[in-house]
Amino acid sequence: MPLALPLVKRPGMQALLLRLATSLPAPARTLLTRQRIALLVEFVKFGMVGCCGFAVDTAVVYALRGSLGLYGAGLASYVIAGTVTWILNRSWTFRGRGGGPLHQQWGRFLGANTVGFTLNRGTYALLVTFVPLCAAQPVFATFAGAVAGMFANFNLSRTLVFR
Repeated sequence: MPLALPLVKRPGMQALLLRLATSLPAPARTLLTRQRIALLVEFVKFGMVGCCGFAVDTAVVYALRGSLGLYGAGLASYVIAGTVTWILNRSWTFRGRGGGPLHQQWGRFLGANTVGFTLNRGTYALLVTFVPLCAAQPVFATFAGAVAGMFANFNLSRTLVFR
């Protein structure tokens, strides 16, 4: 018979940040409301999902650049990484928000993030075109593009897709 271990409830990121906020000086404590901490937790999760998306994005660019070229590989990788990040954001970052048919939410996610796409892939295209290091090692252009589009993607995702 297996040994039954007691379930230990681990505090979530939000509870941990609220607990840490109590040790801050009074002026800082007043700035850290529950809503701001919840937003910070969402942003951190979104960023972690973005790191996964970055890994997928980079892997696809490297895998396809020989057959599609850097621009075609960049476009294909954006759609693939976008799908992966939509799945992860839906199931973790914004869990339980933004219902409706999956294909419509996926379309809204990719559609709402066209601003981030423009910033992301515009930065990528400029760097692989004009910076020889980025043409040789597109990971640098992919990273710069991800950072350029991250803030727009977060705001659009939470206000238009996962509301």
